[in-house]
Amino acid sequence: MAGIYVHIPFCKSKCTYCDFASFPNEINKTESYFACLYRETKGRGLQLKDKKFDTVYIGGGTPSIVPAKFIAGEIKQIRQCFDLAENAEITIELNPGTVDEEKIKAYKQAGINRFSIGLQSGFDEELKRLNRIHTAKDFLMTCKLLKGENISADILIGLWEQKAEDVKKTVDLAIAGGVCHISMYALTPEVGTPIYTDYLNGELLSDDETADIYDEIRAYLKEKGFYRYEVSNFAIKGFESRHNLNYWQRGEYIGLGVAAASFIDGRRFTNTYSIDEYCNDIIFNRPAEANSTMIEGKDNNFEYIMLALRTSSGIDVKDYKKTFGTDIFKDYEKAIKKNAKYLDISPDRIAVKDEYLYVENGIITDFME
Repeated sequence: MAGIYVHIPFCKSKCTYCDFASFPNEINKTESYFACLYRETKGRGLQLKDKKFDTVYIGGGTPSIVPAKFIAGEIKQIRQCFDLAENAEITIELNPGTVDEEKIKAYKQAGINRFSIGLQSGFDEELKRLNRIHTAKDFLMTCKLLKGENISADILIGLWEQKAEDVKKTVDLAIAGGVCHISMYALTPEVGTPIYTDYLNGELLSDDETADIYDEIRAYLKEKGFYRYEVSNFAIKGFESRHNLNYWQRGEYIGLGVAAASFIDGRRFTNTYSIDEYCNDIIFNRPAEANSTMIEGKDNNFEYIMLALRTSSGIDVKDYKKTFGTDIFKDYEKAIKKNAKYLDISPDRIAVKDEYLYVENGIITDFME
């Protein structure tokens, strides 16, 4: 099974930390963009007619800012052009303040069965400083519209003078809204974003301070019934994101739209980051790809290991042997021995110990050698 990612690059305003392909001043291109997106969907569907897909993830940008008819149209096009499983998980990202009862109804009629809300913080002053367009109250109102649905919320840590108690209150707000999945991301100040200036001025939390908050909130989420299945993802059992799990298990996925990334038949490629370039390529029947790389040799092994070690389940030793035909204990004897104190090692599994999962990057580096 494989996944489908659809990128909607429009938003109402640019968040101060955002380095994604999102364009608040190009919403007027919505209709032409979706016309091209439908066309790309048809073309990719023909190319991939022999593959089966079981997840769709509509991200952005802010997909919920465009009229629901465009989202429904894209899902209809996917169903017509791809071999999509009947029980497919179909997720849409949305921001509070951009949906109402009618829009939610249209989403559900189109088959969307999972909703990922960009909460980020439960404090209005932080939301304003992040240039978010909503308040904590707006979040709860959105959750009320989605009552009984499969809801996820995104939370940021590492903000300015943030304390663990602050994040706990944000978690409590999310739980009060009825979420069954929480993605908790450490803020990464990217060069060129407004918040990068705060980073240079030393106004954001240090890596160590953020790590301390992460550990405390990890334990708090566990108390609340959310188990960690990947470094940044926590869920009530049964509500894990199937689309995300496909990434961590190195499954295949096709990306549709501006800046969308794909991994198909050993090739990784990404679409162009410009809406105009994307539309021109699609109109003139050219691949809208900005780059393409074949993953070969030991790079395949390393990708497999890198992604698996991000998860709580870790590396399945038998699956590794089935995939590559070799013994991981022999292939990576040096790295495993060097990191033995950080790893849970058995004949069947190699996983990063719970207390070290947040800093697994340093462990993974040793497997590159």
